[in-house]
Amino acid sequence: MGTLNIVLHEPEIPANTGNIGRTCVATGTRLHLIEPLGFSLSEKALKRAGMDYWKDLDVTTYLDYEDFLERNPGAKIYYATTKAPQTYADVKYEDNCFIMFGKESAGIPEEILRDNQETCVRIPMAGETRSLNLSNSVAIILYEAFRQHGFEHLKLEGHLRKYDWK
Repeated sequence: MGTLNIVLHEPEIPANTGNIGRTCVATGTRLHLIEPLGFSLSEKALKRAGMDYWKDLDVTTYLDYEDFLERNPGAKIYYATTKAPQTYADVKYEDNCFIMFGKESAGIPEEILRDNQETCVRIPMAGETRSLNLSNSVAIILYEAFRQHGFEHLKLEGHLRKYDWK
């Protein structure tokens, strides 16, 4: 499997973006941030948030959604939204596809969702829950994409410890 891409459309909460960045580093996933951001990406701000791994992250920022589309022509994009008829497990994630998530307070803008209904996906939830935490949502969908490809590039050897199971 090639690299996957997580796209955050106007993220507002630095801790969420930090958690997502850490997940991206741990999985070899590229992170794309569409401005405006609700926080600063300055080195000082990142250090203050404890994001010392940010230097290892493959991250690209964009001025707006149009800039993102122009710089990623022909990209296969899945749009995570609570409004989608199909679930995140109903689709097959291709190599190098993009999975976009909206800002915490409002999600992905309606006009973008309207234009891309066939690639909108949702995470099923019970009751009247508005949405899950953004970083949790990214992890759920990202790991489903890796599961579909047998976790091909996520090596286990370095993380397994030998235990005496007696």
